[in-house]
Amino acid sequence: MAMAAVPIIDISASRRDDAAARRALANEIDRTCREIGFMVISGHGVGLELIAAVEEISRAFFDLPLEEKLRIVRPAPDVTRGYMPLKAEVLVRSRRDAPRDPTSGDPSKGDLNESLMIGPVDTDGSDYYVAAAAGRHFAPNLWPERPAGLRALYERYYRVMDRLGIDLMRLFALALDLPETYFDSSVDRSISRLRVRNYPAPDTPPEPGQIRAGAHSDYGSLTILKTEDKPGGLQVLNKDGLWLDVPHMPGCFVVNIGDMLAR
Repeated sequence: MAMAAVPIIDISASRRDDAAARRALANEIDRTCREIGFMVISGHGVGLELIAAVEEISRAFFDLPLEEKLRIVRPAPDVTRGYMPLKAEVLVRSRRDAPRDPTSGDPSKGDLNESLMIGPVDTDGSDYYVAAAAGRHFAPNLWPERPAGLRALYERYYRVMDRLGIDLMRLFALALDLPETYFDSSVDRSISRLRVRNYPAPDTPPEPGQIRAGAHSDYGSLTILKTEDKPGGLQVLNKDGLWLDVPHMPGCFVVNIGDMLAR
C-alpha cells in the first residue's frame, strides 16, 4: 500500500559529524523518495527571520500596480526571469496526459497566480555561463525599482537556499548508496531559480476547471517549497491515485524530487 501521508523528516543530522546518523537519515529519505517523492523537512538551518523578510518584501512587490510590475515582465518563453502576471502560465500543459475536459482543468485556461523569478546570482561571465551550451539558463536577472532592498534580500536568500539544495543532494547521494559528495560537481554552478508565487484574492469566479496551479510534476532534480497556512494548499498524488494534502508545518519546507532525480 502506498504512503497515506507526506512524512515530516528532521534533517538536522545532515550537519552533524555523525556518519551513522546521516546514514539513518538517508535510509528514511530513500524510502520516502521510492514511496511518494515528497517530504516536509525541519532542521534545515535556514533562519526564520530571513524567510519572514523575503515573504514580507515579496508581498510589497506584488502589491504594486500591475503596470509597474510589468516593467520587468518575463522577456521570452525560454527565459525564467522576471514577472509573470495572472493567467500567464498553464502548468497542466507539462503533462502528457493533460486533460481536455474543462471540468478537470482546461489547458487553455491560465493558472490563477502571479510570480517573480530570478536565477543564479554569482555568475562571473566565464565560458561556463555564456557559451552556447548554456542556452538561456544564465540570462540576466530583472530587478524592480521597488520595493527598496528586494534585490539584496533575494540574492542573500538565493545563496542560502542554493546551499540547502547542495546539502539535500548529498543526502540523496547517500540514499542511492553513492559517495556523499557524488553530486557536488553537478550542482556547484546550477541553473536553479528562485520563484515567489502570489495567489491574489479573485475578483471574478474561475473558469470551469481553472485552479491556482494545475497538476504537474517538476522536471529538475529537486524543489524546495515554502507553504502557507491557507485553505486549499498543495496536494500530492500517491501511488494509489489518491490526492493527499501536504501538511503546513511552521518553519519547515516541503521538498520533492523532480523527474530527473526520479530517473
